[in-house]
Amino acid sequence: MTVTLLVPTLNEAVGMRSIMPKVRREWVDQILIVDGKSKDGTADIAREMGYDVVLQQTPGIRGAYMDALPFIKGDIILTFSPDGNSIPELIPVCIAKIKEGYDMVIVSRYAQGAKSYDDDMVTAFGNKLFTGCINLLHGAKYTDAMVIYRAYPKKLIHDLDLDKDSSYSFEENLFRTKISWEPLLSIRAAKRRLQVVDIPGDEPAREGGERKLQVLKWGAAYMFEIWREIFIWR
Repeated sequence: MTVTLLVPTLNEAVGMRSIMPKVRREWVDQILIVDGKSKDGTADIAREMGYDVVLQQTPGIRGAYMDALPFIKGDIILTFSPDGNSIPELIPVCIAKIKEGYDMVIVSRYAQGAKSYDDDMVTAFGNKLFTGCINLLHGAKYTDAMVIYRAYPKKLIHDLDLDKDSSYSFEENLFRTKISWEPLLSIRAAKRRLQVVDIPGDEPAREGGERKLQVLKWGAAYMFEIWREIFIWR
């Protein structure tokens, strides 16, 4: 079992210098940076630090994942934010849980003992609303169905059709936005009855970087997706 730490970036020079040095290289087999055309030299900093770098061509966070996919060497993908929101010390904890046999490990901001220091009232309400709806409608027991910080086998991307534009195109066209695949991954893992575990992990406040959140558009698209999945993709 090999692990790729996948790090999407957009103008994350501050985090690259302050957060990534805390990530010990022996924890994983590959550290892959996928950079969304940063203007602050993020990609150059990553190369200087010795990381593999993919320059993103497709828009959106899912576009970053898809552009990086051919370059991912690991059997397990662990997605990580370098902006301070993800605590590096939980990387080996995540990997240990995967090695116990879980299909997915989620570092939850809302599990008992954890707290988000980056949430505002809107994002806290939205995250808990979406997670509650996913649990209610799809038989899951998540405490955080939306977070990026998680580990799962690379093959799940294909097995759950996460790599198909058709899995997102209707809501993206309807609300004129691009969404990520974490909520759909959570939904379809629940529908497939995969073994998923949440581990508590604080979400510290952001350090620099560019906040990419589109509250209204993403919220509407994700809620549509949650309800749509009741009827499709058995």
